[in-house]
Amino acid sequence: MGNRLSRIYTRTGDDGSTGLGDGSRVAKDSARVNAYGTVDEANSAIGLILASEVPDDVRNLLTAIQHQLFDLGGELCIPGHAAIVDADIDRLEQHLDTYNQDLPPLKEFILPGGGEAGARCHIARTVVRRAERETVTLSRLEPVRPEAVRYLNRLSDLLFVLSRVLARASGHGEVVWHHERRKA
Repeated sequence: MGNRLSRIYTRTGDDGSTGLGDGSRVAKDSARVNAYGTVDEANSAIGLILASEVPDDVRNLLTAIQHQLFDLGGELCIPGHAAIVDADIDRLEQHLDTYNQDLPPLKEFILPGGGEAGARCHIARTVVRRAERETVTLSRLEPVRPEAVRYLNRLSDLLFVLSRVLARASGHGEVVWHHERRKA
């Protein structure tokens, strides 16, 4: 693969438009750009988790997920393109089941926290949820393959479970919400 970007700035977006992967141009605030832009943001949030101390198995999983998110961004950037398949979603579910089986059942809500890696994982989870919402919005306006929405839905679930795993692995433990009102 040769140099894809010989110049970082092109000035073609100075009018508020951007080019899609198929060569068409759309407004930078279009639903499609919001969807794949938020997927990119989710990928960056996962990069922040990887900048923390995490177990090797989690590091390998999250790195593989980053590649899939890049593929998903491409799918959303190129109308009609397919990159995420049912097997990708099945793998997320397998990882969910594996990591969740050793966790105690939830009896209370978990607050974001639980050490640096766990807290970063919660941030990534919420960004993935936003990416899912943006992709659903896009799907109401233009065709979007259902695999894209399902992948994001499962990924946010996996990140929730991983936040619990990372909070426990760090020794900080999970931060449990107490239903009685606390005064700040």
